[in-house]
Amino acid sequence: MIKLRNIALRRGTQLLFQNVSIDMHDGESIGLVGDNGSGKTSLISMLLDEIHPDQGELYLPRGMRLAHVAQETPNNDRSAIDHVLDGDGEFRQIESALSATSNSHDEESAKLYTRMQDIDGYRARARAAKLLSGLGFKAHEHDHATRTFSGGWRVRLNLAQALMGPSDLLLLDEPTNHLDLDTIVWLEEWLKRYSGTLMLISHDREFIDACCRRILHIDNNQIRSYSGNYSQFEGQRAERLANEQAMREKQQKKVAHMESFVRRFRYKASKAKQAQSRIKALEKLQLIAPAHVGSPFDFQFKPCDKLTDPILKLEHVDAGYDGTIVLHDVNLSIERGDRIGLLGANGAGKSTLIKILAEELAVMAGSRVASNQLRIGYFAQHQLDQLDPSLSPMRQFQKRYANATTQELRRYLGGFDFQGERVNEPIGPFSGGEKARLALALLIFDGPNILLLDEPTNHLDMEMRHALSVAIQSFDGAIILVSHDRSLINRVTDKLFFIRFGKVETFDEDLDAYQRLLRQSNAVKTDVGPKAPGDETKKQRRQIMARRREQLRPKRELIEQLEKDIKALQETVDRLDATLSDPVTYETQSTANLSRMMQEKSNVESELHEVESRWYGAIEELQQLEASIAVA
Repeated sequence: MIKLRNIALRRGTQLLFQNVSIDMHDGESIGLVGDNGSGKTSLISMLLDEIHPDQGELYLPRGMRLAHVAQETPNNDRSAIDHVLDGDGEFRQIESALSATSNSHDEESAKLYTRMQDIDGYRARARAAKLLSGLGFKAHEHDHATRTFSGGWRVRLNLAQALMGPSDLLLLDEPTNHLDLDTIVWLEEWLKRYSGTLMLISHDREFIDACCRRILHIDNNQIRSYSGNYSQFEGQRAERLANEQAMREKQQKKVAHMESFVRRFRYKASKAKQAQSRIKALEKLQLIAPAHVGSPFDFQFKPCDKLTDPILKLEHVDAGYDGTIVLHDVNLSIERGDRIGLLGANGAGKSTLIKILAEELAVMAGSRVASNQLRIGYFAQHQLDQLDPSLSPMRQFQKRYANATTQELRRYLGGFDFQGERVNEPIGPFSGGEKARLALALLIFDGPNILLLDEPTNHLDMEMRHALSVAIQSFDGAIILVSHDRSLINRVTDKLFFIRFGKVETFDEDLDAYQRLLRQSNAVKTDVGPKAPGDETKKQRRQIMARRREQLRPKRELIEQLEKDIKALQETVDRLDATLSDPVTYETQSTANLSRMMQEKSNVESELHEVESRWYGAIEELQQLEASIAVA
C-alpha cells in the first residue's frame, strides 16, 4: 500500500496542495485529474522520488518496482527493439552475466539460467516485438535505429520500454498524446490486464473511463478521492456542486442549454446507428454539464451563410506525396450541416484527405470543386507552429483582424481564458494547451462555414475539450473531424468514413463497432486498419453479406420511414412554434383559433413522442438482429 500523510507540496512559490492524506491499494487503477498546473505531474514526480514533499510523509512499500515513461527520447544507433528490451532491467542483467560466463557450466551459471526461465526471459524479444507491433511499429522497423524515427514515434518507444519491464506501480502521464485511435484501443486492452497499481494522467475521458476505477481530483489545493471511473466522478462532483446555491443556478442553465441540443438533433437524425450513438453521447453530455459550471471557457461559433449544396466536392481524386499515391479515386460530396468523422489507422490517409479538402495539398488526379462563398476553418496537427511566438494573443488578433476593437477582442479572448495582462504577453513561453486554445480562437473568430479539424484536442485539458464539444454542437456548418478523442467524435459527428487500402469508404456502423473490429484484430495492423476476419473466399463473403442485408432490409426500411415521419412532425411543431411565438398572431387571431393551434401543437408533439419511441425500439431490434446474425 502507498500512503500519503498530511502532504503539502509547492513548486516555487505556488502551493499545489496541502494536508493531503491518501491510501493507494495494490492493484488499484487510478485516474489523476485536475486543471492544468494543479499539480498532477508534480504528484507523479514525488512518487518517483524526483521531488520531495514540503510537509508530511510519503510511504512506498520496500522493494516496490516503479515504471514510467522516460522524458528524454532516444536518439542513437541502438535498435528500436533493443531500446524496448532495456525496460526489463533484470533481463538485461542476467543476459549480461550469462554473456560473461558463456563457456562456464558452474553452479552460478545454472542459477542464472533458472532465473532467466523464471522471468520468462527467453521470450523477452518476442514480448518486446509484440509491444512494438501493438504501438504501431511495422515488423521491419523493429531493427531500425532509434534516431531514424520522428519525435512522436520515439515517445512510443519510451512507452513500450515502460510497459516492457515488470512493475508494481505504473505511472503514465498523458500516454495517448502521440497515439492514434487504433493504438489507444490497443493500449486500453493492455492496461486492463495490468496487475499492478496504475496511476494515469489523461485528458481523454473515454480512455480514463476504460482504464480507471478510482479518480483523484486535485482542486483548490486539495486532493479528493472518488470511487468509479471518470463519468461517475463527474456525476458525483455535479451533486456536490449542486449544494452551492450559485452553482445550482448555473447548473440549471447548462442543463436547459444541453436539453435543446439533444431535442433538436433527435428529430433530425438521419442514420440509425450513428445517429443513436450521437444522441447517447449528447444525453451523456447533458448529464455531465452541471459538473462543468465553473469552466473558464465560454465561446461559440458565428452563424453560417447559406450555401448551395454540395458546398465541397471531390471527384475521382488521387492524392499523395512525391509521386506516391496515398488515396485513390476518392469521391466525396459534402453538404451543409454534414458532420463527418474519419476513421483509419495511422498513415492510412486521414490527414491527407483533410489537406486536400483544405486545399493545402494539390490533387494528383481528379477535381476538387468548392462553393464560391466557402470559408474554411482548418485546424492542422501542427497548427501551433504557425503562431508567431513573439506576439501576444492581442497582437495575433489585431494583425489578422485589423477592424476589430480592443474591447471586442478582450471580451472574445476572455471566453478562451486569456484574462487581464495575459492577453498582452508574448506567447513564446505559453504552454501547449494555451497555444492550442489561441489557435482555435483565431479559427473560430473568422466565421468559417466548414470546419476541417485534424486532431484539435491535442494539448487541450478536460474543460476546454468539453467547451469545444458544446460550441461545435451549435455550429450550423459542415464538420470533417480527425480525432483520437472518441468522446468528441461521438458528440459532434453522425457520419463516419473509414480510410484503408487507399480508399475512402462509408462506415455504416458506429464508433463502438469500429473499436470492436480493432479489438477482434488483437492489436493494430499499422497502415491498413483491421482486416476482415475469416478464411472465406471473396465470393462466399459476398453471398453471406447479401443474405445478411436481405434479413435486415425490412427493419432498416421501417427506420427510414419513421425518420421521415419524425422530420415531418418536427417541421409542423416548428411552424406552430413560430406562429405562436409571434405577437402579431395574438393581435389578428381569435381566441378560438389560438386555442385550436395550441391544441394542434400539443397533439403533434404527442404523436412525435410516440413515433420517436417506435424509432428507438426499431433501432434496438435492428441491433439485436444484427448481433444474432453476427454470432450465427
